[in-house]
Amino acid sequence: MGQITLKNVRKSFGATNIIPNINLEIENGEFVVFVGPSGCGKSTLLRLIAGLEDTTSGTIAIDGRDVTNEAPAKRKLAMVFQSYALYPHMTVAKNIAFPLKMAGESPETIEKKVADAARVLNLSNYLERRPGQLSGGQRQRVAIGRAIVRQPSAFLFDEPLSNLDAALRGTMRLEISELHNQLKTTMIYVTHDQVEAMTMADKIVVLNAGNIEQVGSPLELYRSPKNLFVAGFIGSPRMNLIEGNAAADHGAATIGIRPEHLSVSTTEGKWKATVGVAEHLGSDTFLHVTADGVGPLTVRTGGEIGAHHGDTIFLTPDAAKIHRFTPDGLAI
Repeated sequence: MGQITLKNVRKSFGATNIIPNINLEIENGEFVVFVGPSGCGKSTLLRLIAGLEDTTSGTIAIDGRDVTNEAPAKRKLAMVFQSYALYPHMTVAKNIAFPLKMAGESPETIEKKVADAARVLNLSNYLERRPGQLSGGQRQRVAIGRAIVRQPSAFLFDEPLSNLDAALRGTMRLEISELHNQLKTTMIYVTHDQVEAMTMADKIVVLNAGNIEQVGSPLELYRSPKNLFVAGFIGSPRMNLIEGNAAADHGAATIGIRPEHLSVSTTEGKWKATVGVAEHLGSDTFLHVTADGVGPLTVRTGGEIGAHHGDTIFLTPDAAKIHRFTPDGLAI
């Protein structure tokens, strides 16, 4: 089991509120991602769940049991950090086995659990190597293996891929997602990278200044952001947010249109625009344009488009995909 419930959880350091007040329900077996900009409180919230930080007030329960004041070791959670924190003088097998050895498990049990974890993580051929002989991705898998052998109620990942290059991050995203499908164990994953959040999560928790802005599936947040913060944060490239007359025409203080929901023509359209930078990525092209009476916009279009710096184009937003927001930034 791995159901985690937070009720009125607050964390402050002196007079500074880091987590003003959070209520959250994480169901057994869910892959939940905490996402938000740097300093939004996502790592602090994870550490509160793990017991590495004391709560100022509120309760944290795991499978219905109040663990607010329990030590980390008693919560049956396993944490994987940004730094691998491996013992350089130990082999892969001994690194994975370390928490079992500290728990007093028998040599036979340790050997079986290490072998099982290594098989799941494709580390069976590396058990006698030391961390210095491994790639960054392999080291992170060893750190995950050390968590797996503890058979926790939930895994807690604190930006585990931020030390890897782009290609390895993509590979490890797939491996962690596949691991979740195999183990069916609750996973909470912290990242500032909304692409990781969109591609990995069952449920995303968007945090801003210690508050939850919205909770939902990746597509729910993409299709129906509740406010301007979520609208501007979820999606890559980010949503175009437009004020002024163009917004007023739609009965809103601000309207939003995603780059992929703008059609491009060389002859006619709602907004006349001048192309600035054109990023040709093969399958896609991102056009950074300035539209008359609207301002800067990003347009996502097909990779074969022949637009270049200084060209005049015409843009038409998909009327069904326009998001409208009040002066307070709430979705209409």
